[in-house]
Amino acid sequence: MSTTDQPRVLATTKQWFALGVLMLPTLLVSIDNTVLSFALPSIARDLRPSAVAQLWIVDVYPLVLAALLVGMGNLGDRFGRRRMLLIGASGFGIVSVLAAFAPDATSLIIARVFLGVFGAMLMPSTLSLLRSLFGDRRQRRLAIAIWAAGFSAGSAIGPLVGGVLLEHFWWGSVFLVAVPFLLPLLIFAPLLIAESKDPAPGPFDFGSIVLSIFTLGPAVYAIKVIATEGIGVLPIVLLIVAALAGVYFVRRLLAQPNPMLDMNLFRVPSFSGAVLVNLVSVFSLLGLLFFLTQHLQLVVGLSPFDAAVALTPGIVVIILAGLGVVPLVRYVRPGYLMAGGLFLSLLAYASIALIGSDATVLSYIVAFCVLGAGIGSAETLSNDLIISSVPPDKAGAASGVSETAYELGAVLGTAVLGSILTASYRSSIVIPDGLTEADATAARETLGGAVEVASTLPNGLGGQLLDTARHAFDTGVVTTSWVAVGLMAVAITITLVTLRSVRS
Repeated sequence: MSTTDQPRVLATTKQWFALGVLMLPTLLVSIDNTVLSFALPSIARDLRPSAVAQLWIVDVYPLVLAALLVGMGNLGDRFGRRRMLLIGASGFGIVSVLAAFAPDATSLIIARVFLGVFGAMLMPSTLSLLRSLFGDRRQRRLAIAIWAAGFSAGSAIGPLVGGVLLEHFWWGSVFLVAVPFLLPLLIFAPLLIAESKDPAPGPFDFGSIVLSIFTLGPAVYAIKVIATEGIGVLPIVLLIVAALAGVYFVRRLLAQPNPMLDMNLFRVPSFSGAVLVNLVSVFSLLGLLFFLTQHLQLVVGLSPFDAAVALTPGIVVIILAGLGVVPLVRYVRPGYLMAGGLFLSLLAYASIALIGSDATVLSYIVAFCVLGAGIGSAETLSNDLIISSVPPDKAGAASGVSETAYELGAVLGTAVLGSILTASYRSSIVIPDGLTEADATAARETLGGAVEVASTLPNGLGGQLLDTARHAFDTGVVTTSWVAVGLMAVAITITLVTLRSVRS
């Protein structure tokens, strides 16, 4: 009997309420990915991190998530997905409070590391539990659309939440937002969600988890170093380490009869192509948010709240696009729809690059809406294809792959595009005469540093520094946007090749 001939097993009202509970950690982790974007200027003023430390404050959280997600998904399959969800929620809440009161940049980075560890327990559990909650393919696709819309929208809502909080409180408040999300989860998850696990798990593979960390960590750090400092001995060594670890990781999994992740899945076009779309979609979203939030606050001069409000139309578009693509995929092949979503991302970046320093707040809002339409639709379809390509017992590991792609895209979006922007900014800024060496160094490091230094200078000199810093930043935005256009074009081509024959 084919899948379409099997009787539909529809979800109950309790299962739809369970979906609402699972949306809480989904929103929280995705909000935490971007809420720091608006808090960075405040953190820069209070903790005075270097440019590298500032990037690590943003990047270390999704990097740790990306490195641990597959392993944590495997642990959920083995020991219970609901159990992992509750452990992750408890730890995430405690560390969030510690991060809110971090006394310096190093402490904040360490807290972000542990947030990544506990966040890695949350995310695979949510998506894999959806697989067990919704047996009917159409209902599951709708549930995943709601989940994916919440995930993408949460990334965009992060700046809005940050803007509201920073308008009234200090930067640490953006971490305390975790508490109201996690308390209802800890109360209702045991009541609404049944435990699920793999009934015949393979042996626990600690070695593969370690290898996955040594594959992702050095690779991303090497990209950051090359983008900011150029090619040198350190990034080359890191890339070699990552390549060797990656090769051994794949060979180790292929040699096992019951691996934590079946590498043969990547030979399935619907799986591998969807993973790529997942990664590139988040890459484009987080890359744009990285410089858009800074431009609105530090170049245009909007308050955190007003800058966040400017992003609200794009958030609405992400949600609507994620839900609207569900009925559409019944008539149009998912590969074409996902390629179309990536093309919208290309158009958004191209518009920013072409307008350049003449960009207005309205033009950025329109660009973000165009990108949001593409991201919302692509994320829904890619997650649906990933989770539907594997047996239900392996849903946790597959969810880990999906979330790894998401978090790796988040890391690369800020690491690659953010580092290119930083490098361009440093090469373009002209430091006016009259600054001390310490002030000149701070202004050359980041736009936030230049704004902070300018506030301490006489009006004429401060205004001169602001003008050259803002011009250098916008020049970097144009360069970064053209790089993103090229990357989107490559991703569209690969998507059309790998997914052209996949049907809904």
